[in-house]
Amino acid sequence: MVKIANSISDKNTPEMADIFCKYGKAYIESHPMPLEHYKIMNAIVVCRTAALGGHVEVCDSCGKTQNSYNSCRNRHCPKCQALTKARWLEARQAELLCVPYFHNVFTLPHELNLVILCNKKIMLDILFRAVSATLKEFAENPKSRYKEGGKIGFTSILHTWDQKLRDHFHLHCVIPAGYLSHDGERWIHSKKKFLFPVKALSKVFRGKFIEQMELSFNDLIFPGKIADIGTDAGFRKLKKQLFSKEWVVYSKQPFGGPKQVLEYLGRYTHRVAISNNRILDIGNNTIAFSYRDRKNDNEKKSMALKANEFIRRFLLHALPKKFMRIRHCGFLANRCKKGNLLKCRKILGQDTIPDNLSNKSAKDLILDLTGLDISTCPICKTGKLNKMLKIPEQTGSGFFERLNLTSLKDTS
Repeated sequence: MVKIANSISDKNTPEMADIFCKYGKAYIESHPMPLEHYKIMNAIVVCRTAALGGHVEVCDSCGKTQNSYNSCRNRHCPKCQALTKARWLEARQAELLCVPYFHNVFTLPHELNLVILCNKKIMLDILFRAVSATLKEFAENPKSRYKEGGKIGFTSILHTWDQKLRDHFHLHCVIPAGYLSHDGERWIHSKKKFLFPVKALSKVFRGKFIEQMELSFNDLIFPGKIADIGTDAGFRKLKKQLFSKEWVVYSKQPFGGPKQVLEYLGRYTHRVAISNNRILDIGNNTIAFSYRDRKNDNEKKSMALKANEFIRRFLLHALPKKFMRIRHCGFLANRCKKGNLLKCRKILGQDTIPDNLSNKSAKDLILDLTGLDISTCPICKTGKLNKMLKIPEQTGSGFFERLNLTSLKDTS
């Protein structure tokens, strides 16, 4: 049997898998967890190990062999997002218009954090709906004070964390600077440095979110510390508290063009709560990691958390099963995107959208992303690696088995 990492890997830099291997069992024994959290921990630990199988590669020049193991492809895994992101960006590149783009961020107040954590799918769906309804109301109403209205299109990206892994729920929106006219015959350019005034956006966003939350009240649960909110009096108190706050809607300077949009999307899409390169040390039951201090000009700093607290914070950001954290709305909605973009490109004098993407291989995408040719032999640097033998999955060597959790594995 081929062993997977039972201890810290031989690499100089620790990874999330090393943290789960070293401290996962103690965390599981002291923290009740939903099945999805077990699955996430298992996927990260066995990623690119013999537990998932793989193949043997042989160099056609020097004859050296190496094992290449399969990825887990879990969206919470720090190792498995690069190729997914590259393919997603390639698809988005074909959809960009030759206009500036705006970037708005809609943030929920922290008074809602516990309610969201206990009702993730419902509350996060409400966030997407409230943001979409807010932007459409400002853009699409021809009687609004923003003069002529039109069909707005935008991409929304959910983030649930801050740099210290705390719960911080906010939605990033990338929006073309203008609208498609209601009759679909004209593109109406935005003439301002911002698409809509953020103070007005904030008030409408707050009202729409609270309205949606009120409509979903009977579907929400309020356990433990938030039990009082589940009563009529407690919910009225929460609403009063939320209406008394100024909700944060942030508008960044518009992007200069499609290239800057792609660079931005490359930084913000398909991210997990923390990347492996931010983990500094995992000894003495303590996890040290780097973060950017937003209050101090993004200065890079480091902090340390007890292992249990670090794992708890990481798992806070597990998404509900099949939950879509990137959504396209307005004239960019999937059901009508192709036709609307054809209209926009024709009006703006751009070429038509390609019917097919390039369908680059994983090797070519990694070469584009990193400049590294993974088919080149790492020993002789000249030969090419060829797949020779398939390595079957190593049953009994996974995370579930080593922690005596096989009953959970059977339900995964």
